[in-house]
Amino acid sequence: MKLTENINQDEKQQQVISRKRVADHGEVYTAKREVNAMLDLVKQETERIESRFLEPACGTGNFLIEILDRKLRVVQARYSKNQLEYERYSVLAVSSIYGIDILEDNVIECRNRLFDIFNDKYERLYKETAKEDCKKAIKYILVRNIICGDALTLKTVGNNPQPIVFSEWSSVNGSMIKRRDFTFHGLLEHEHIKGLPLFSDLGDDVFIPEPVKEYPLIHFLRIADDQQQ
Repeated sequence: MKLTENINQDEKQQQVISRKRVADHGEVYTAKREVNAMLDLVKQETERIESRFLEPACGTGNFLIEILDRKLRVVQARYSKNQLEYERYSVLAVSSIYGIDILEDNVIECRNRLFDIFNDKYERLYKETAKEDCKKAIKYILVRNIICGDALTLKTVGNNPQPIVFSEWSSVNGSMIKRRDFTFHGLLEHEHIKGLPLFSDLGDDVFIPEPVKEYPLIHFLRIADDQQQ
């Protein structure tokens, strides 16, 4: 009984950093058991490498790291015998994950945790041949995809709030990546304009938003070389 009480207390501490943060921001983290139970409701999607997920109040990434871990297990099972293919699909898996949080320390920790999930698996598989360019590409994508912002105002947080902008990363001709930037507001307004979904696996009509910026094709290992912000 005492051991159970200790486990429950440890889990409670992991879910709350401080009472002040709970009071100021409503910050309570979801425990791993509940995270996996919820993700199992859409298990097939969590195991599709290219399936996109957005967590609008991501905290330190409890949901996102579990999603990435599932995706990377699929990547490893399918492509680990070919390092370049493993790298390419790992980049696609990371690029499909998006998060917003209002607290900068959470955003930084979330990015770091997601990178560590990738890097631990990558180094374990290719200890002698792991590429710094691949690690840099992953870090660059995480900076673009995990945003310090307010999902209610749809703007970044800071002295000069700007509309939240997300980058879409699409694989083209194998190793090439096409980046297009969209405002978060633009992605959401389809619900009010046309009532159409953003995606459909059934061939239905979908809403196609207009990007605010498009970039030339670039090799997936050279993503971090793109200094155009």
